[in-house]
Amino acid sequence: MESKKRILTGDRTTGKLHLGHYVGSLKSRVELQDSYDEFILLADVQALTTHFNNPELINSSIYDVAMDNLSVGLDPNKITLVQQSQVGSIAELTIFYSMLVTVNQLRHNPTIKTEAKNYGYEDMTYGFLGYPVSQTADITFCNADLVPVGEDQVPHIELARKIVRKFNDLYGTSIVEPQVKLSQVGRLSGLDGNAKMGKSMGNAIYLSDSAEVVWDRVRNAVTDPARITVKIPGHPEICNVYKYHCVFNADEAPNIHEMCSNAQIGCVACKKKLNEALNNLLDPIRERRAYYESHRNEVRDLIISGTRKANVIGDANLDAIKEKMHVTI
Repeated sequence: MESKKRILTGDRTTGKLHLGHYVGSLKSRVELQDSYDEFILLADVQALTTHFNNPELINSSIYDVAMDNLSVGLDPNKITLVQQSQVGSIAELTIFYSMLVTVNQLRHNPTIKTEAKNYGYEDMTYGFLGYPVSQTADITFCNADLVPVGEDQVPHIELARKIVRKFNDLYGTSIVEPQVKLSQVGRLSGLDGNAKMGKSMGNAIYLSDSAEVVWDRVRNAVTDPARITVKIPGHPEICNVYKYHCVFNADEAPNIHEMCSNAQIGCVACKKKLNEALNNLLDPIRERRAYYESHRNEVRDLIISGTRKANVIGDANLDAIKEKMHVTI
């Protein structure tokens, strides 16, 4: 029987996950869990690149991120949860790979430049600048075949592929060169009209939010600014709420577009329809999360057992790599 290809994906442990994470990655993880061997990385080391001064958040977020992944429908018997900081082979590979990457390569990485600007970093730390090197180690410690990412992460994966090729050429290793699996859905904008939904921007609907919180967010969402009354025809193509209908209420979206364009539905009614669609999606997620909230030891055991499995695989791969590098005695 042919073994399944392996996927490495995951989330930085900097807080609970939101709808942007769901459409960008979590939904596809659920869809792929039967056909791929999925490793879900709880990326606490990479969380330190921007939250090194808030270790308590990172610690609590290890559980939150694990529970969010499980609550969307990932089967703990089919996927492997891995705590990044507890996998020694990732740390060692990061060091080895860093010898092959120049500072200029990292400084010119467009994603690094964008993130540094977003965080206001004029002088980047070694860890922040070297994020793509660490990510290469994440992907290759278990020889992952595929890495599902959004467009903004493609430069990281391209650098990872270059590192792997160079490493294999130098040492005769057989590290798998990862392939990109692009997200089918683009980045989800914030309901406040911001181009990005983000934890740090206060414009996110979290998977664990109550129905009351969801309605509060939707009720205050930015719509077509020119549409002052119901009688004025709307422009759904520039309306953030309509964009959400296209993602979360796709069957009804064409009808909403027509009614809005012809002044047959008001913004409040439109928002109520979106609120209903979102809560229909989130209700079973909340129910599953409530179970894991009351069974935290079960979540802890899943993380420990998954990390133990990752270490067995990573250590075996690392031993083979070190032998090729002639750094064993």
